[in-house]
Amino acid sequence: MPKNLGGSFYATTPIFYVNDAPHIGHAYTEVAADVLTRWHRQRGENAFLLTGTDEHGEKVLRTAAANKVEPQAWVDQLVHDAWLPMLNTLDVDNQDFIRTTEPRHERNVQRFLQLVHDNGFIYRGEFVGKYCVGCEEYKTEGDLVEGTGEFAGQDVCAIHSKPVENLNETNYFFKLSEFEQPLLDFYAANPNFIQPDSARNEVVSFVRRGLEDLSISRSKEKFDWGVDIPWDDTHITYVWFDALLNYITAIGFGEDDAESREKFEQYWPASVHVVGKDILRFHAVIWPAMLMAAGLELPKQIFGHGWLLVGGEKMSKSKLTGIAPNQITDIFGSDAFRYYFMKAIAFGSDGSFSWEDLTARYTSELANGFGNLASRSLAMIQRYFDGVIPSAGFYNEDDLEIQKIAGDAAVAADAAIEAVAIHEAIAQVWTLVDALNNYITVQEPWVLAKDEAKRDRLATVLYTCAEGLRVLAVLLAPVIPKATGKLWAALASGSLGELADQSLVEVANWGQLPAGSSIGELEPLFPRIEQDEK
Repeated sequence: MPKNLGGSFYATTPIFYVNDAPHIGHAYTEVAADVLTRWHRQRGENAFLLTGTDEHGEKVLRTAAANKVEPQAWVDQLVHDAWLPMLNTLDVDNQDFIRTTEPRHERNVQRFLQLVHDNGFIYRGEFVGKYCVGCEEYKTEGDLVEGTGEFAGQDVCAIHSKPVENLNETNYFFKLSEFEQPLLDFYAANPNFIQPDSARNEVVSFVRRGLEDLSISRSKEKFDWGVDIPWDDTHITYVWFDALLNYITAIGFGEDDAESREKFEQYWPASVHVVGKDILRFHAVIWPAMLMAAGLELPKQIFGHGWLLVGGEKMSKSKLTGIAPNQITDIFGSDAFRYYFMKAIAFGSDGSFSWEDLTARYTSELANGFGNLASRSLAMIQRYFDGVIPSAGFYNEDDLEIQKIAGDAAVAADAAIEAVAIHEAIAQVWTLVDALNNYITVQEPWVLAKDEAKRDRLATVLYTCAEGLRVLAVLLAPVIPKATGKLWAALASGSLGELADQSLVEVANWGQLPAGSSIGELEPLFPRIEQDEK
């Protein structure tokens, strides 16, 4: 099944800009990376998830000034009051949280810069161009549109719809143009490096049009909230050049101790950087070029997922489409949040959020589909066998078909995760949910229970249901950890150990639940939602 048993898996989210509180667009990325990491850990790999916050740059400085606080106090408050609580709200099991204002990051950004400078890829020059503070990005004419309303007649950022600033500065430049052909060669040799294919095609097309050298510093005369250029303390590092390095500074790059070196060797190159498509070029063009300049290996994959749309617009606080994660989790719970966004939207494509769709899927798929399957199966074991898992007898074709569906679902879901198709993985697992619900309808265990002569058949049917639930609990644990934890506690924790210790590789090996073991009380997995609560 897996290709990397016993190896390491290192996934990252972007580090998010802390000029405001998070919305569900940020949460979407966090949950996706968490599901991937949990899955690989359940496969037996040494899985590590990194997330964090990007805290330097002009936008943070201006936002802090507007709120009449120092920038460090501003980012400290947001991280502790909003960003870290979001991870708890969503049950994200990250192994590290990197902040770009931490000494471990800042000192190793400087070491990386010095290395690239010493390798001859940084020079001093004049920059004349346009800059969007909202994006913290230098803009070309193709990135701009004509403004409307109060900005009519001005060049505005196509993303933020606000005017860009004209810069004329003496800065340090990274020789990005020298990596045009090396990048194209790498993309050709590694077709899965950028995924999905639409993202790969966009990046290849962009690089083929030609790359310009990148300004990577700002004079402290302009603003001073950033990492000092190590050979010139009158300049600070361009925020993106600083931020991208978090992927290696968090796992020990630049440190001298043996433990840090061992950690870096264990996890680098990263298995996958999960990013939104709006920051794809930074990760698929600038970041690999930076690594090439430093003589470091490139990550194995950059996956650019689509946007979350509300009312047809990309999720954004500035455009008033932002929805806080807890607005959903307070009503539906974290599992429903995780399931909905991972299942309802094809990962890699844009997707629309609506309260109506979330409510409908919660009711039909989670409550009536999975939740009801679990509750009635365990209730019948409780009623007909005094809460003791019965011993299966002869398996007929219907029973064997359930076993086949379980095996096929496990293999197909794993293949989907390998392809970072999280939605497809859940859909494959759900074939077993649907099959078991249909199986119960066809087998009618409540009818079998009325005939003592059919007690062996009843035992086989209910054992099949219990085993199917065991498989589902393991396969769905990376997606809906709370509900599967409750199910596991009632079904199998007393006989098979902890859910986290169950192997995805062996999940479909039938007959793992020991007959004669007792089940416990099952808490409601997905309680009914009152329509007027929203």
